[in-house]
Amino acid sequence: MIWVNIICVGKMKEKYYIAAAAEYEKRLGAYCRLTITEIPETQLPKEPSGAEISAALEAEARRMEIPERAAVFALCVEGRQMSSEKLAENLLAIASRGISRLVFIIGGSNGLAERIKDRADYRLSMSEMTFPHHLARVMLLEQIYRAFNISEGGKYHK
Repeated sequence: MIWVNIICVGKMKEKYYIAAAAEYEKRLGAYCRLTITEIPETQLPKEPSGAEISAALEAEARRMEIPERAAVFALCVEGRQMSSEKLAENLLAIASRGISRLVFIIGGSNGLAERIKDRADYRLSMSEMTFPHHLARVMLLEQIYRAFNISEGGKYHK
C-alpha cells in the first residue's frame, strides 16, 4: 500500500478546516496509509528581516523528517501547476518505479527553506492565487483523493 505523509507548518485550529480535512482523510483510507505531521511555525517579530525569515525557515526545515526513498512534493509559489489528471499520472508513474512513499510539504506563511525545495522531486503550485495554508491542506487532501480516484477509474472526478 502507498504511504502518504503530508508535512505542514502550523497547526490547524479552525473547526471547518478540521472537519473538511477529516472527511478527505477518511476517504483516503481506501487508497493509502495517510499521516499528517504538523511542524510548529517559528515565531517571528512583526516586521522580520530577510535573515530572520531565513533562519526561521531553516529551523522549520530541521524539524521535518523526510524519508530517504520517497517522492517529495514541495508546495511553493514558484512550483508548477498541474491538472488533477496530471497529478494522477505522476502518482502512477512514481508507483511504477517502485516508490511507495509520497511526501507533500506545505510551508507556513513565509514558505519553505530553499533546501527543502531543492530536495523535492516536484515543486507544485496550487494556483497563482494565495490561499490560507490550512485551506491549502484541505485542497491538497482533496486533490490526492481525486488523483487516486482518477487512477482507479472512479466516478468522483466526473
